[in-house]
Parts: sequence; structure tokens; C-alpha cells
Amino acid sequence: MKQLYPVETQTINAGGRLLTFERPVIMGILNVTPDSFFDGGQHTTIDQALAKAEQLIVEGADMIDIGAYSSRPGASLISAQEEMERALPLIEALVKKYPTTILSIDTFRSEVAEAAVKAGVHIINDISGGTIDEHMFPTVARLQVPYILMHMRGLPETMQTLTAYDDIIIDVATFLGEKIAALRQLGVKDIILDPGFGFAKTIEQNYELLHRIHEIHYFGLPILGGISRKSMIYKKLGITPQEALPGTIALNTLLLTKGVQLLRVHDVKEARQIVDLLF
Repeated sequence: MKQLYPVETQTINAGGRLLTFERPVIMGILNVTPDSFFDGGQHTTIDQALAKAEQLIVEGADMIDIGAYSSRPGASLISAQEEMERALPLIEALVKKYPTTILSIDTFRSEVAEAAVKAGVHIINDISGGTIDEHMFPTVARLQVPYILMHMRGLPETMQTLTAYDDIIIDVATFLGEKIAALRQLGVKDIILDPGFGFAKTIEQNYELLHRIHEIHYFGLPILGGISRKSMIYKKLGITPQEALPGTIALNTLLLTKGVQLLRVHDVKEARQIVDLLF
């Protein structure tokens, strides 16, 4: 099927493997945290995490995003050392068991990102867009790996107090544009954009961003949509994250109609079915 919202063909090089986005890519979430908002505590041992990774791969994930630090509001603060102790053994086990699977590390710390890449990760997924750790951009440039640039303000514990915008899409795009320019100046080649649903945004702002996300195609870079089971769904509907799968499917479908090329999801099987039906 032709793209629902035609965009220019884009590619990134992930560990020597060329990822194209003519067909949307699915990123499966693998959290090894005890306190993530949806699946915290479910994959805290290597065996549990490997079993979850196998499920994600079998259900059709194109890549796996490993998170060892919960970014939900009010999450416990942990050290970089503890974050690495959670993430690195799993990364090494995944590389050994699933050597062809593309891996990303969800971190805003440059030292964690670098250690993860050295352990076998291919992509750095930074929720802070380089605003928390000033060494992140130079580290990405030195490592020459794809970088997921997300919009956020403040820290996870303060972000929901920083929701004043003149125009949500223009302000987010301005932030992304400035960061893209800084990354390009350092020589970073492969950039993926994430508008940051749920990060320093009210529920109403999240939905305006959702309906106008196609405007971010202005930059000619792949766009990631991460709305899986988030509060913009379950708070709006008055339900729990565990009940938010139907809403997630609906909003992921809308994202695809607006040309979003990557879906970051907890529920890979359902996301794969959406892609198979539409493309």
C-alpha cells in the first residue's frame, strides 16, 4: 500500500544495517526498571528480560529499546552506575542470543550511552534531547551511532510544571531545529525525531501535538511516535494503563496516517497488525 501520508524516503545506519522507513518500523519496549508506569518490576532478572525480548521479536519488533531508568514523574532517582548495572548485562546477553536484533538504549546520560554502545547497542534514545547531560551530543558524534532526539523540558521530576507554550508545535519544532543544527555541526549523521508525548505537556497539548505531528516532517527526518499506554490515554478515559491498549491502537493508527515512521510500543503484536493492515 502507498504511504498514507507521503514523506521522503529516509534511511539510518544502525550497526551496519540500513533501516529504511518506506514501511513503518516497530520498536518494542523492554524496561528493566522496578518502577516504570506500566511494566515496572516485570523484567528485573536477565531470564525475565530475555523471555520478554523473545516475545517482542516473535511478535514482530524491528528493534528493542532497553530502559534501565524510569522517566515517569516521581520515579526514583538512581545513579549512573546503578543504571549501567541494570542495563549492561542484559545488553550483553541480548547481543549473544539475538545478534541480528537492532538495540537502542533509553538514557539521558552520556556515560551510560557510551557503555551501552560498547556493549553492543546500535542506537541512543535520549528523552532529554541533550539538555540534561552536556556531554551527550559530543558522545553521540564520537560514537557515530543514530540518535533519537526527543523534546522535553526540565527533569522527569519537574517536567510537568513546565508546560507553558505559545504554540505547542512551533515551540517543539523550534527546539528540535536548534538541536538538529547542533548535532549536524558536530557531524552526527543519523537523527530520528520524537516530539515527546507526555513529557512537559498537558493532556490537551499532547492531543494538539498528535493532530499536528505531520508538520514536523518539515525537517525531512524520521519521526518516532511514543504514546503506548501513556496518561494522555488512560487519564483522558478514566482508566488504568493496563486498560489502555485499545486507545493505544487507535492513536498509533492515527500516527501512521500522519506519516510517523516508528512506533515505540509495549504491545508489539497489535502494532504489527496495524502496520500489516495499512501498508
